Amino acid sequence: MKRFAKVLLGVSAALVTMLVATAAFAQEATTADKIAFSDRDKWIACAAGFGIALAAFGGALSQGRTASTALDGIARNPGAADKLFTPMILGLALIESLVIYSLIISILLLGKVH
Repeated sequence: MKRFAKVLLGVSAALVTMLVATAAFAQEATTADKIAFSDRDKWIACAAGFGIALAAFGGALSQGRTASTALDGIARNPGAADKLFTPMILGLALIESLVIYSLIISILLLGKVH
């Protein structure tokens, strides 16, 4: 228990140090930094938000359908559970990779916003 307390104390000290240092070295925004967003920036931000929302919805829907279909197949033929498990996990991983790819594209788009 003493070791856990020391680790917890060290982690909390590091976290407090990072938070204090960030606030200490922060600069105040100048008037040049307070320029309003252009129409292009607004559309980029909107596209990134809709893109990730659509990807998350499609990914969740397809993952649910994949798991449901695999469970239906296992319920009809319990002996095929071993043969269905690996392709199901592979399919779920590929579906999730598409959602992560959409997240990366959205982050790159938001990097274009000034």
